[in-house]
Amino acid sequence: DTLVEEGLLNVDDCLVDFGKDERMVDYSKIYNNRIPLLKKSFLRFKKDESYYSFLSKNAFWIDDYALFMTIKEENGGKSWQYWDKDYKNREKEAIKKIREKYSDKIEFWKYLQYKFFQGWNKLKSYANKQGIKIIGDIPIYTALDSADVWSLPELFQLDENKTPTSVAGCPPDGFSEKGQLWGNPLYKWETHQRSNYDWWKKRIRNAFEMYDVLRIDHFRGFDEYYSIPAKAATAKEGHWEKGPGMDLFRAIEKRIGEKQIIAEDLGILTPSVKQLLKDSGFPGMKILAFAFDPYGKSDYLPHNYDR
Repeated sequence: DTLVEEGLLNVDDCLVDFGKDERMVDYSKIYNNRIPLLKKSFLRFKKDESYYSFLSKNAFWIDDYALFMTIKEENGGKSWQYWDKDYKNREKEAIKKIREKYSDKIEFWKYLQYKFFQGWNKLKSYANKQGIKIIGDIPIYTALDSADVWSLPELFQLDENKTPTSVAGCPPDGFSEKGQLWGNPLYKWETHQRSNYDWWKKRIRNAFEMYDVLRIDHFRGFDEYYSIPAKAATAKEGHWEKGPGMDLFRAIEKRIGEKQIIAEDLGILTPSVKQLLKDSGFPGMKILAFAFDPYGKSDYLPHNYDR
């Protein structure tokens, strides 16, 4: 509707099959049929000062992202792990050729981000004017098949073939007999530390461009993270490794100042995780459903909450 209002689409363009059942969302049809429609709007889009300003402000991620999406599309959606070696390893000559040959396609992916953030900022501004703050969630890990891991492999635990050596998850507990094998590549924390956590600072700063309050997922992973050999069949084979702790959060606060952050501290917490939460000053989380523990006293009972 917005693109029609802006003259980037006609009503007739939008007669696309997004599914027939009003009660059910057909995600497959939406996923496959929206891109040709959005490409049509891109062809009518006139670049202006606002667009170039957006690209400049987001240069630290959008160039690699648009390049990643273009190569991915040309490879039928395959993970970058299965691309030709030249593209997988970001060989200079191969990347230069892609930029020249597919400049319009690269621009299209940048345009989509521009339109998304235009809409998002309008929504956020409206919410804020009504006295509503938006809480956003940031996962601790990234996906293996992501622009981040492809463009900055040195920040992750990968071998010389850029294949993960260890992956994320959590050990067996009351919810899962075999533990949870998430499969995300783990960070090389010593490399992040050497750069004074530059990537993390940018990531958190960018999140605060989108949200008023940030909930950091799997907070205990910053104290100790669970490392599972990449070839393991289950999470049972993993072990705990030391995370960056307060060193990371001090570096972030130094760069972006004091912000409203919530720590997702659910699960079994060790004394060192509790200390990290206390040192950070972030409020944790409490789930009322966890309070009624048949084994006795629970920190999740409301009268035990600290704040």
